[in-house]
Amino acid sequence: MAPDNKSPPWALRWRSNTLFIIATVAVGLFTDLFLYGLVVPVLPFMLRNKLSIPQDEIQSYVSNLLAAYAGASVVSSVPAGWIADRTNSRRVPFLSGLAALLAATIMLALGNSIAMLCVARVLQGISAAVVWTIGLAMILDTVGPQNLGKVVGSIFSFISVGELMAPVIGGVLYEKTGYSGVFGVAAGVLGLDFLMRLLVVEKKTAAKYDIDLGPDAQNEEQGAQGDYEATRDSAEVENVSNHEQTTERDALIPNKKLEDDDIYRIRHEPNKIVRTFPILICFRSPRLLAGLGLAFVQASLLAMFDATIPTEAQSLFGFTSLQAGLLFIALDVPYLILGPVAGWAVDRYGTKLAAVVGFGYLVPTLILLRLPSDNILPGKSNIILYCALLALNGVGLAVIGSPSVVEASDVVGKFNQANPGFFGVNGPYAQLYGFNSLFFCAGLTIGPVVAGALRDGIGYGNMNLVFALISTITATLSFFIVGGKPSWNHIFKI
Repeated sequence: MAPDNKSPPWALRWRSNTLFIIATVAVGLFTDLFLYGLVVPVLPFMLRNKLSIPQDEIQSYVSNLLAAYAGASVVSSVPAGWIADRTNSRRVPFLSGLAALLAATIMLALGNSIAMLCVARVLQGISAAVVWTIGLAMILDTVGPQNLGKVVGSIFSFISVGELMAPVIGGVLYEKTGYSGVFGVAAGVLGLDFLMRLLVVEKKTAAKYDIDLGPDAQNEEQGAQGDYEATRDSAEVENVSNHEQTTERDALIPNKKLEDDDIYRIRHEPNKIVRTFPILICFRSPRLLAGLGLAFVQASLLAMFDATIPTEAQSLFGFTSLQAGLLFIALDVPYLILGPVAGWAVDRYGTKLAAVVGFGYLVPTLILLRLPSDNILPGKSNIILYCALLALNGVGLAVIGSPSVVEASDVVGKFNQANPGFFGVNGPYAQLYGFNSLFFCAGLTIGPVVAGALRDGIGYGNMNLVFALISTITATLSFFIVGGKPSWNHIFKI
């Protein structure tokens, strides 16, 4: 029966459809990254032509404006999650994030002072924190933990196009059409995003009018947000016989269930800070810290490619901004195609395998990026080699796209199950994704700064060697921490 005898919203069935909710979140994340990157190549011209900033001061102002965005995202992520976990609907804060982005875009288009541009970038940063935090929480509410990797992998594949191509598109639009073309495209993307966010209806809201429109039956039976253990156990039952579970699994990991309960159960009364921000209790698990660390390294690698491909292409091949932008296709296509497959593998085989294989695979592919700089092949052959190496790296980026989110969600889900009611009705998931956004934004900020300094200081090849070393360390830590301690069960799980 409908609540308060009200009629159900118009077109409730398709507005609460799982695919429409996923598409809405994906478009929201795409819009955030696309608009962020779209104005980056335009900022120096705005500062010089509209604000008459001296040429020798432009780089400093651009860096400060980028820092304002990143700083606002980092500061806003956790509060956004805290608020979202204490509201009845995630849709309202999701819309508020778009309002901040709309205001920021208008201020950038009309800005005639440094202060206005700075405020605009801060609003963009706040919007990013909200959309990432609320969006990922809505995805978990909708698909449940057992499908999280596949969905997140698909979404990351889609939004990577916006992240990597937006700066090039912005530069081309500004060159061909000026400010009007850049902000006209921005307005079109914002319009689509606004329409979808306005129409979307959450599963739990739809269920008040029609129980059949609630979360999927499998999520209802398992308790969509709480019963992570039951979900994963049922997945194992499908692939391993009961006899094998009671012999091999128990022999290799004795009393695993009891140990897990002890690890995740809260036995002492938390202090006031933890009661206010209950997600903090989950940080006693090294797996959560490792999962967030994966997000940081993943974002750093994405930002490294974004920052160095155009400059390296110009230096090596004399490419224009448009030609350099086309190189991103080689990186994007494998990411776009393989992201959903890699996400499915995370759901099927676990986070440890994906993290170890993904970051381990990136070690040689990053090192090999030094070959074009050594000019081992003549002319166009060297360009083809660079494209091929970028494509190989795109495969690795696809594999590491979802383990961080799935690992962190799994840990927090186990805390939520072991301590019923401690985290409130909505659970701690928006708070978790607030921290995930914080670490991811920190990676997007630090990655290009470190990459640029290393490229200028020790060269492009050695810069990639440093990032390969970081990937090596990440893969090693993933083997020992991500997904729990390594065991024969993990090794032979496939």
